[in-house]
Amino acid sequence: MIIPLQKQITKATHNTSKLMQRMEVLAQPLQSLLMGKWFKLICGASFQDLAVIKSLTLVYSLAGADCLDVAADLAVIETVRESMELVKSLTDQAQKKGYPRQGLPWLMVSLNDGEDPHFRKASFNAQNCPPDCPRPCQNICPVDAIKPQGVLKEKCYGCGRCLSICPLQLIQADSHQTNPEMICSEITKGHIQAIEIHTQVGHQDQFATLWEKIKPYHGSLELLAISCPEHPQSIPYLEHIYHLISPLKCPLLWQTDGRPMSGDIGKGTTHAAIRYAQKVLNAELPGYVQLAGGTNDYTVSKLESLGLRQKIAGVAYGSYARSIIGPLLSGLETLSLGQSPPESLWSAVNRAYHLVAEIKNTGLKNN
Repeated sequence: MIIPLQKQITKATHNTSKLMQRMEVLAQPLQSLLMGKWFKLICGASFQDLAVIKSLTLVYSLAGADCLDVAADLAVIETVRESMELVKSLTDQAQKKGYPRQGLPWLMVSLNDGEDPHFRKASFNAQNCPPDCPRPCQNICPVDAIKPQGVLKEKCYGCGRCLSICPLQLIQADSHQTNPEMICSEITKGHIQAIEIHTQVGHQDQFATLWEKIKPYHGSLELLAISCPEHPQSIPYLEHIYHLISPLKCPLLWQTDGRPMSGDIGKGTTHAAIRYAQKVLNAELPGYVQLAGGTNDYTVSKLESLGLRQKIAGVAYGSYARSIIGPLLSGLETLSLGQSPPESLWSAVNRAYHLVAEIKNTGLKNN
């Protein structure tokens, strides 16, 4: 059958447009990995506060983040997709304010192969709390998840700071296992570009079981990340994982999660992540190396002082990234397409951009 010329042109134009859109999505994150300028925002593998997730991903995407790491939750994924529509609508405004034009970040979901501190929620029975308790748990919670009536599950991301501070040890951590089947269709639809697997030494069988469920879909991914806490046998274990998952159809990233969920505590928390990164670099494992766990505004300067900055692909920021823009997020969750954004959005983007720029080595054009 001969297809009319006009239809051929229309089809070719449509295909080109789709290709250009895909290239726009891929260009920034992939280039960042290759150039060692990768910035990942960690929203939290157990964090399900949709309003905050929408605001966080909006702000850091406009500021130039390459990847958004979120919980393997369909509601969370849909919220981030809505946020990305807002990002696209605000790109021109961001450029006018001097921020470099960015493609959309990759969406990454985190999975676990067993018990892991990233996949837990605090809980307690408020009826057991004495009336005169000073409630140190409520004061120490970084996301205001603890209330007199108990823990707001959607806000808790499992940092564990409340567990040891309770005077009567009434707070417990409830772990959960992610369901990889739930997000497989999102991968094939192109809604998810990356997966991060949280594992640990001794989980060979659990990892293999999880990998068998993901393996049929990994060819549709742009990146696979492996996060494993430091251990005397971590390098042999990571080598075992590499051989198990090879050959890969996408790039591989090793996340050196030094001191999980602690970046907002103080600058010294970054040391564990850097030591672990150096250990993985020395092992010369195939793949990219990215820091996480305790990362903050001290991380890049410390890497530079140790001569490691050019050897890593980038840095992921979680609790610290949230803490520096938290006071500016109020009201952003109601922003929708077609609305004029409040000035607080650009104040938050500016603050986030200064963190992103430490990785990107860029400055505002208008400043």
